Amino acid sequence: MAQLTLRNLLCSLFVAHFFLPDVLSTTFTISNKCDYTVWPGILSNADAPPLSSTGFVLQKGETRTINPPASWGGRMWGRTHCAEDSAGKFSCLTGDCGSGKLECSGSGAVPPATLAEFKLDGYGGMDYFDVSLVDGYNLPVLVVPQGGTGQNCSSTGCVVDLNGSCPSELKVTSTSGEGVACKSACEAFRQPQYCCSGAYATPDTCKPSSYSATFKNACPHAYSYAYDDKTSTFTCASANYLITFCPTPNTSQKSSQGSTDASNASANANKSLMDGTMVYEGALDQSGASSPSTYTHVLGSHGIACFVSITVAIWQLTHVF
Repeated sequence: MAQLTLRNLLCSLFVAHFFLPDVLSTTFTISNKCDYTVWPGILSNADAPPLSSTGFVLQKGETRTINPPASWGGRMWGRTHCAEDSAGKFSCLTGDCGSGKLECSGSGAVPPATLAEFKLDGYGGMDYFDVSLVDGYNLPVLVVPQGGTGQNCSSTGCVVDLNGSCPSELKVTSTSGEGVACKSACEAFRQPQYCCSGAYATPDTCKPSSYSATFKNACPHAYSYAYDDKTSTFTCASANYLITFCPTPNTSQKSSQGSTDASNASANANKSLMDGTMVYEGALDQSGASSPSTYTHVLGSHGIACFVSITVAIWQLTHVF
């Protein structure tokens, strides 16, 4: 009887080793590969609790991991050119959340800002995520699912620097004249045909504009306007997510070059992004996390080791009892 009970206990531990990872919460790993400091901001949806941090600083090369609660939904973005004034008020030139401090505390990004949006454990038990330029663009962002499954479980983002090629009527500049962000047409002109509002508030009436087409051509997997769903929404089950600012070397510095260079960079980067198992240069090498292709290998190695250890333990214990 003792042998049988012990075997059942050890088998339970063996099963738990394989299946508990699937029920553990999702992790977000946020990495800054820009050549400058980024201050990430996080806003939870109205029906989701706030995360442990709603704003923090990432120096060049730094990474931070966040564990959201089950079924969490919300958005993340990077703030740039941030500082505190003499009165201690914190503000940023792009992506500012208006809280006056490092934590955004329930406030969203002031456009323009590149957004990474998530709804975990949504319809059908799937995670839904996207990168959106609907509120404009301020820096490159790549989202890489790790260890997940699903037909549309692949990387997405806008990995080129659009600030240098931004149309002059949409461009946001610093006091020195450097392009630091690119507005959406909605933000720049406040017209319903650009904002998908009023008479243009349906998919049938709101169509891509020449401005949203510029974003879409550069970043075909990112949302370029409100009803850009077909090519811009991605789904995974049981995945963790790596969110990287400036994922490739050619986007790590603010571009001051023209649209030709931006188009060339876009073509090269998006060629890689089309392959869901492929990630950009170095996108995973500082995160400490495994890529989708190595996750199964790592899990399998642990499983084999566990199986051998438990088999030996059972054999030894049967001889003891």
